Amino acid sequence: MKSRRLLSVLAALALLAAALGWAFWPTPVQVDLAAVTRGPMEVTVAAEGTTQIRQHYDVSAPVAGTLARAPVDVGDRVTKDETLVAVIHPSEPAFLDARARAQALAAVDEARAGLALARARLAEAGTNRAHAETEFARAQALAARGTIPRQMLEDAEAALMSARAAGDAASSAVDQQQASLSRAEALLLSPGGTGAASGCCVEIRAPASGTVLTLANSSARPVQPGETLMTIGDPADLEIEVDLLSSDAVQVAVGALAHVTRWGGTDALTARVRRIDPTAFTKVSALGIEEQRVHLRLDLVTPRKDRAGLGDAYRVYVRVVLWAGTNVLQVPIGALFRSGEGWAVFRAQRGRAVLTPVTLGHQTETAAQVLAGLAEGDSVVAFPGAALSDGSRIVRRTTE
Repeated sequence: MKSRRLLSVLAALALLAAALGWAFWPTPVQVDLAAVTRGPMEVTVAAEGTTQIRQHYDVSAPVAGTLARAPVDVGDRVTKDETLVAVIHPSEPAFLDARARAQALAAVDEARAGLALARARLAEAGTNRAHAETEFARAQALAARGTIPRQMLEDAEAALMSARAAGDAASSAVDQQQASLSRAEALLLSPGGTGAASGCCVEIRAPASGTVLTLANSSARPVQPGETLMTIGDPADLEIEVDLLSSDAVQVAVGALAHVTRWGGTDALTARVRRIDPTAFTKVSALGIEEQRVHLRLDLVTPRKDRAGLGDAYRVYVRVVLWAGTNVLQVPIGALFRSGEGWAVFRAQRGRAVLTPVTLGHQTETAAQVLAGLAEGDSVVAFPGAALSDGSRIVRRTTE
């Protein structure tokens, strides 16, 4: 009887101990597991860029004048040295104010008076010449008969030559005064007069084959020498300009591969770095911080047929490759955490989280290169929480 009672008490105590052990036994922590894998990896630096046509040709006015309405429009194809792109006519004369008009009228009167005086002197010179010719003919006849000395004949000949020279001078003076009158009358021409369109025009043809990119103004208007009329370029000859922080630019090499996304198409485009400017410039960011940035220019490698629609001054998103590997052992970046002065992960082993130090190489936004500490196929805890410690029991989280 006593032995039965003792056995019952012992059984009750064992059940109580088992219940207490079950109640206080630590439950496994539910975690997300990720695999350590091998595969390609690229370390990139990203920035927004802008497309631009490599060679722009600005068509400028070579002379001052009145530009006719443009014979081409934006988007038109032009051929070098063949397509007429602009025509410049002589400028219209300016309006005269009261003082300028009075001076111009006085100049006309002065020129007319000078012309009348020149004509009168021409008539006088004609009379003198006729008289000299008569005197010379008479002197020749008398000298032939020996009536007058040879000296008188020579004097008559000299007088005739002087009269002829005076007549030529008077005739030139008339022409000069006539030109002065025409010049003075030209000052009185008003806008819209017949003299404005009497000069020939200047025709400008395309300096290069391509497409009209910009047109300053398609309407007729006055222009000055050197004024830009339009810009011509070839949309097929595109490059990309990117501004990188100087600390990122020093890691980029000429010829580096780049991926172009967010350009409007479904597939990423391929480009290569052609030039890195040797001098940085200061740019204020959206947060008001002064940054030192460097211009990079990239050549598009993707054929034009695979980037249809991409034009000049379009915004794109560029990822320049700093380093690339084809068979890289890598772990998700979310599994890493700092441990002392290095990095570590919780490796899943037989239902427990084992603290494992790792040596890392290159890192991207999503993964890190593993140089030591892990092997391909290992499972690690992704985004470990504060509840985990070395040796903690874990179980894979299940989704319902």
